Amino acid sequence: MTPTDSPQLLGCDFTSAPSRRKPVTLATGRLDRGRLRLDSLERFETLDAWTDRLRQPGPWVGGFDLPFGLPRELVQTLGWPTAWPACMDHYAALSREAIRDAFAGFCNARPVGGKFAHRATDGPAGSSPSMKWINPPVAFMLHAGVPRLRQAGVTLLGVDAPGDPSRVALEAYPGLLARSVLGNTSYKADDRARQTPERLIARRTLVEALENGTPPLLQAAGLRLKLTHAQRDALADDASGDTLDAVLCLLQAAWAWQRRQAGDKRWGLPACDPLEGWIVTAAA
Repeated sequence: MTPTDSPQLLGCDFTSAPSRRKPVTLATGRLDRGRLRLDSLERFETLDAWTDRLRQPGPWVGGFDLPFGLPRELVQTLGWPTAWPACMDHYAALSREAIRDAFAGFCNARPVGGKFAHRATDGPAGSSPSMKWINPPVAFMLHAGVPRLRQAGVTLLGVDAPGDPSRVALEAYPGLLARSVLGNTSYKADDRARQTPERLIARRTLVEALENGTPPLLQAAGLRLKLTHAQRDALADDASGDTLDAVLCLLQAAWAWQRRQAGDKRWGLPACDPLEGWIVTAAA
């Protein structure tokens, strides 16, 4: 690759139970002189199909919208292994019902206002705790996604998960970048009754900002999104926000690749707890 080229970049909007109505969405692109060209949007109706895609040879760098780790406080309280590989082996072997019961028991023993344990990254990222099993069910996203990433032999950054160095996965969170443009304005909804004109306007506003490179993160990195007219319409017209979320994760992967190219061996991640992991672009 020349200095202006990048490996294939991926951005993944993940669901723990993909289907035809709600598939896993993968955005792909390449970075050239600060311009991130969106190449394709791929959709996977099964976890097996998604895993097969991850096994394809690299090089690629991806941002994945699912947690890579659990809060250390939770793991220690439950008496689970505190080394990340052993903890993930234990977690993957549990049923969703067993996970829900264990986490509910943990929450029931804690005071109102402090039910959930949080990772260190949750505060600066504004993300839901990775132990949350409803609204959104990120605990089940971890349960479904991380074992598949490990099976595919991918390197997961921020946790103790070395793998193929030509296929690199970072934990991403599209809401972090979206909020820098929209604040708390909602831009997506799976429920048709909530797919309003106001949310359409918000998606259009967000897409325009990404193309212009105006979010602070993109301004500082000299990054902007390059779209065709058809791609621009597709991102705005998807009321679920899944394709737009995949593109937001794609931009976070591009940011991390830039940091690596600048010599940062941690790809822009701060020093963090290798049991918990860290969300890319979240400030330390």
